[in-house]
This record gives sequence, structure tokens and C-alpha cells, in this order.
Amino acid sequence: MKALPVPPLLVITDRKQSARPLLAMAQALLAGGCRWISLREPDLSRAERVDLLQRLVRCGAPSGAAISVHADCDAAMATAATGVHLPRHGSITAARAYLGNRATIGISAHDRYELRRAAELGADYVTLSPIFATASKPNYGPSLGLAGLAELAKAAAIPVYALGGIDASNAAQCRAAGAAGVAIMGAAMRADDPETMIRGVIAVLDQTLVAAPEGGHSSAKLEPIARQPP
Repeated sequence: MKALPVPPLLVITDRKQSARPLLAMAQALLAGGCRWISLREPDLSRAERVDLLQRLVRCGAPSGAAISVHADCDAAMATAATGVHLPRHGSITAARAYLGNRATIGISAHDRYELRRAAELGADYVTLSPIFATASKPNYGPSLGLAGLAELAKAAAIPVYALGGIDASNAAQCRAAGAAGVAIMGAAMRADDPETMIRGVIAVLDQTLVAAPEGGHSSAKLEPIARQPP
């Protein structure tokens, strides 16, 4: 199983929600200890996305942070990005063939079938959502809750990152329910003090890294993922 970043926290960008210019927000999150950011800006042109992704990669380089991109395999290939996060119906097989085995490939999942499919097709991790109600996607669908997360994470063959309404108040509960880690978008993007906010999330996650949650996947002994050459 491929090593994923430590701490087990993925921040997903949304510059429209961001309280600061996106690069400034990324710098603050990295200063707070975040080591994995995925660029999710679907409205940008390919050229704009590649340019922003490249700047994020440079921003993350001093701390060894992993920088990935949502959906755009071409942008990942054109930069030193770590890999790609696919939408629920994205082709894991095509992404792997294009980006190679060193790329970290994740995919969005929302039920048991999608979790099983992701594992069978060789995804390195999934985000499972929505765990809680989220202001980022208020009409997305019914929340799975901690009970739903526990049931699905226990049966998963690959790491599950809890997504949807996650912040410092519930991140540890998600880990205790069996999630390998958590993924955050709105709470991070809207934070007035993102460095302090992300430190708070990491602090509660650190308390869960002593042992793997029952039935889940531990990130306690993992090293940051290898970066692709430019």
C-alpha cells in the first residue's frame, strides 16, 4: 500500500470560498503543518490551472508537501504534482496508465459499491462524503454520519479519508470511527486564521496516531509520498 502524507490531512482548495488569495492561503496552511493540498478549481482554463498548480508545487517544495490536483491528469503530468484526485466516475485505470505507478491516485466515493470499485481498480485512497452537513455543498445529499463512516471504513480495502463538514471538533471522531484521515475544504478555506485553524486539526489528529483505529487504516508510520520528477 502506498504511503500517504503525514499528518493524515488533505486540504482541498476552493478559491471562491477562500478568505485570502489562494497562494497566501496555501502558505498559511503549510506553515500550520498541512502537508497535502489538492487544487480543485474546475472553472479555470487548463493553462490557468497548470500555472496555479505549478506555483502551489513550488510553494509546497520547502516543506516537502504533497500537491495534487482534482480531475486534471494533464495538469498533473505537466507539473511536479504528486498525483490526481478523480471524481466518482473518473477512470482510475486511465489515470494510472497515463501518470504511472509513482503517482498518487485518489477518487471520490459515497457508498460501499464505489469504495469497492476504487480498491479493485487500484486507487491509493478514497474520500468518503458527506460525513456531516457541509456549507460547501449544502444540497449534496444525506450525511453518512459517524456510524455510516464506521461501517464503510471497516469494510474498505484502501485508506478512507472522511470529507464533509470536518473541522477540529470532529476530526478525531472520524479517526476513531475508522477513517485513515480527514479531508477539509470549507473550514480551511473560510478560516480567518488558517494557520491556527489547521494546527488545531492536526493537534487532535496527532492524538489518534498512536494506534490505528479499530477496523481502519493507520497513517502513524507513513512517510510523505514520493514526488514525481518534473
